[in-house]
Amino acid sequence: MSPAARAKPAPTVLQTLIWPDRAVSTERDLYMRLFGPAGYCDEGREIRFGPGATAVFDTYFNLFNIGKWRRLCGLEQLSLSLTGRGRVEVIAFLAPPHRSWERLASRVVDLAAEGGPGIELPLDDIDPAVPGVIHFELRALGTARLTGAAFTTTDQPRRKPQLAVAITTYKRELEVRRTARRFTRFMQGSAHADRIRMIVVDNGKSAGLDTGEGVAAFENENLGGAGGFARGLIEARASGATHCLFMDDDAAVHMESLERTYQMLAYARDPATAVAGAMINATHRWAVWENGATFHTRCEPRFMGLDLRDARAVMEMEHATTADPPRKLYGGWWFFAFPLQQVRHLPFPFFVRGDDVSFSLAHDFRIVTMPGVASFQEGFDDKESPLTWYLDLRSHLAHHLSLPDLEIGRVGLLRIAWWFFLRNLPRCHYETMHALTLALGDVLEGPGFFADNADLAWRRATIAAATRDEAWKPAPPGPWRQRLRLDPEKRRTRLLMKATLAGHLLPGFRLFGNRRTLGPGERGAIRACWGASEITCRDASGTLAYTVVHSKRRAFLQTARMAVLSFRLILDYPRLRGEWRRGYGELTSEAFWESKLRLAA
Repeated sequence: MSPAARAKPAPTVLQTLIWPDRAVSTERDLYMRLFGPAGYCDEGREIRFGPGATAVFDTYFNLFNIGKWRRLCGLEQLSLSLTGRGRVEVIAFLAPPHRSWERLASRVVDLAAEGGPGIELPLDDIDPAVPGVIHFELRALGTARLTGAAFTTTDQPRRKPQLAVAITTYKRELEVRRTARRFTRFMQGSAHADRIRMIVVDNGKSAGLDTGEGVAAFENENLGGAGGFARGLIEARASGATHCLFMDDDAAVHMESLERTYQMLAYARDPATAVAGAMINATHRWAVWENGATFHTRCEPRFMGLDLRDARAVMEMEHATTADPPRKLYGGWWFFAFPLQQVRHLPFPFFVRGDDVSFSLAHDFRIVTMPGVASFQEGFDDKESPLTWYLDLRSHLAHHLSLPDLEIGRVGLLRIAWWFFLRNLPRCHYETMHALTLALGDVLEGPGFFADNADLAWRRATIAAATRDEAWKPAPPGPWRQRLRLDPEKRRTRLLMKATLAGHLLPGFRLFGNRRTLGPGERGAIRACWGASEITCRDASGTLAYTVVHSKRRAFLQTARMAVLSFRLILDYPRLRGEWRRGYGELTSEAFWESKLRLAA
């Protein structure tokens, strides 16, 4: 062997194929598209081809975003390697935005089960500033099998992260045990097994996880997700980790996402690089809930509703996310990896809701999303309740009061509060309106309220006790009640409803208003509620429902409370803003959390 050959570095795997997985998702068009006599074998995790069959990998989970790797990591060399059996034609394409695709390589190769053929993909002519994605397709020239594929590079990483995967769980024993087992099994075959470990923070003290095989478990005081992830971050630092990945306890993610994330953290030029996983709707496992989100006065999910089965839409999303990220971008804690060296603040004690927004915006992370790095979750609409509305409003107000970059003044804060409040008026959700007045009142108490109520037990109990009409109950038998006298699709109906505060200024509206039944995912549809005096909401299973009814007395009572609190906000704003800005640093310090979690010696 020549000296030059001996000096050539071994290739490093940046991205392997992700296959459908019954534990996560079996929407096959998110992983591969097959044409002709070809089939996917779930047990063997392989594609079997008859002569002339084709597999295309221009899919969300398996395309390679060369634009991001060139821009963020300065990638100079890239190859595609394949394993399997049989003779095949392989074509690799570069798909830039708004231009014809280019063939990077076209080869006829004989697949081998081990150490399959490598095809170098020329990058010299690809402008690092131009977004682009690489994908490949394979056509069988006889009977063949594909058992794996990987994008590799001989470029050397800039660092070798020690990644701690921190999971917070509460009374979800089966889910977190299943996640720990999946993690352990995957790490047994991972090249990074000695550099990735899992930390499980058990807020319910009931998971019963054994420490070992790369998993460490810690029982914790139940201070919500914020307290659990604060403990996870503290333990990650203590373990010598350089990076931490916050992830949900059910971890409906492909474990290959961990390796993709690890390699981005290893190769990124900017040491402040963080990776935010997308969220895919668990009800419709082809629909994006968000692929990153921005926050200014409200949360704005990016690419919500995008159909991941549509290859062109996926490519356009990847092209858009290769450019400089929008201002106020944050990552959800169902999957968020970040460098510990950049962390100046631990989570704020929100209990749940808003802690991830605050954490991202308080730090100078360079947040990137990656194809195939995603978690399948229930949409937030399905989790909606008076408590979640309470949590959302108070966190929105707290963000703008505590973070100087989000300064919007007292009028801006009032607009947020009233936007939350008035959205519930046509929905007849008076218990939610009551919870929103509690949220505004608690924020007016200052950050000390959050310090004293980090477990939120008292406030959760008061909201639960006040939630009767909006609590799920067994659905009644028989047909759902419907009556449509005022068409909400007509502009004049909507104008009438807005002018009369959703009918609350109309005498006898309860007697002649619409009766509407809203299915799962429709509860937040304000338009459908215009003109309604009785609204029934159903859950996804169809076995649970609740009904709310128009009430002028309850509407005016809650509106009066909101008006009084708004007047207090106007008067107290300068003092309140000063308290929140001073208190934010104190309540996100390690000393605060060590005291609250009873960790101090």
